[in-house]
Amino acid sequence: MSSDSTVAVDETTDPARRLTSDERRRQILHAALMVFGARGYEGATTDEVARAAGVSQPYVVRLFGSKENLFLATIDDALARLLEAFRAALAEGDDSDKPVGKRIGEAYVNLLEVRGLHQTLAHAYLLGSHPMIGPAARKGFASVWRFFRDEVGFDAEEARSFMAEGMLISTMIGLRLVDDYGSDPQITELFRSCFPTELPHVLDVIPRGTERW
Repeated sequence: MSSDSTVAVDETTDPARRLTSDERRRQILHAALMVFGARGYEGATTDEVARAAGVSQPYVVRLFGSKENLFLATIDDALARLLEAFRAALAEGDDSDKPVGKRIGEAYVNLLEVRGLHQTLAHAYLLGSHPMIGPAARKGFASVWRFFRDEVGFDAEEARSFMAEGMLISTMIGLRLVDDYGSDPQITELFRSCFPTELPHVLDVIPRGTERW
């Protein structure tokens, strides 16, 4: 089980000190990733997010205003984490003997430790017709494409291939296909194809059917 599967105050924080509003905001967004990732936008409630974060529901509403605003902030947080990890992998540059695509791919897999991140983005991408969430999701999706084209320097086909594989992995997570790993030969083959070197780590951190968040 990943250490990111429960909400906790930053270890560097003095437990005797009251958290600032920014620290509380980060704590709530951390919880929101898990709750929205597990239940989706329609299924989740601000009360569930508050319980997962260890704060009151009115406090969540006071900080974010509404569930819609909280989800939009959670999308922004997920995308920021995603691009931060990608840029860190890109910045390794000559210090790594791995090609850039391999480094970024590993960064994407490592983000499985941030419980709910991939699932929250997948939920957002299904809400394209929502008047507020749809534009935010499209803007975020386009920003990832532009990262591969402008910052990494991939051509259009390389960027398409990388994003397609990422969406496949997100679909596998959302479907909880890991529950059938080892018992279904097709699913087992798919996992071994997608994660040829990271499979033990992936099997350890990926959420399973009995887990909510």
